[in-house]
Amino acid sequence: MKVISSRDNSLYKELKQLAGSAQSRRKAGRSLLDGVHLAQAFLQQGGHAEVCVVADSAQYHAEVAPLVAQCEVAGSQCVVLPDALYQALSQVENGIGLLLVIATPQPAVPRQLTAAAVLLDGLQDPGNLGSILRSAAAAGIHQIFCSPGTVAAWSPKVLRAGMGAHFLLQIYENADLPALCEHSSVPVLATSSHAQQTIYEADLHAGVAWLFGHEGQGVGEALLNTASAQVVIPHLGAMESLNVAAAAAVCFFEQVRQQQSR
Repeated sequence: MKVISSRDNSLYKELKQLAGSAQSRRKAGRSLLDGVHLAQAFLQQGGHAEVCVVADSAQYHAEVAPLVAQCEVAGSQCVVLPDALYQALSQVENGIGLLLVIATPQPAVPRQLTAAAVLLDGLQDPGNLGSILRSAAAAGIHQIFCSPGTVAAWSPKVLRAGMGAHFLLQIYENADLPALCEHSSVPVLATSSHAQQTIYEADLHAGVAWLFGHEGQGVGEALLNTASAQVVIPHLGAMESLNVAAAAAVCFFEQVRQQQSR
């Protein structure tokens, strides 16, 4: 592995720019997988890292060494950094020093919804998006469609919150949600506090597309009107609504319950 010890090294400067700037990551079409768990999840799904970066103190760590070796065999560029230089790249506190640079997946958005999916309209919080991705993957939903204005799905905070779910999903960004809803071959269900039908009354045995909106404003009215149906999650307490990530998890696993009961 190549050892980089200078802050003036051209590759290190490039890594520093990617680590510190969302605009640089978008322009380069690259994402950073920071930490052992994300790296391991990515490689387990057959992913190829362009660059593997390891902190000097971590290169012989029992969890890190096999992952670095796997990257070397796959032809990734592998570099070792002094701990101080590595920490300037990492956003993980007290983590084990491993970081992968990957090409950001950018699949073409299909013209039609044909299977179970999640549609996200203007979601803003990285933690909420990551949690929804994790719940969707756990519930066996594979397609995620994000409208323009939704937080970047491959940002470091969303990746950490997703805990590896990204690599089990097809994530489409800047998707035209109204067009997808209009041409969907599966029912599109939107959650709304004003709906009459509860999710427990809805038939979720077949695939459905779930539509969730902005944390404060919900799904836009025009888009809401394109949904096949609106459903509500009943609750007994005095809270007006659930957090969107919590609401999504309730919906996904009610669908799992109904499917498994059959």
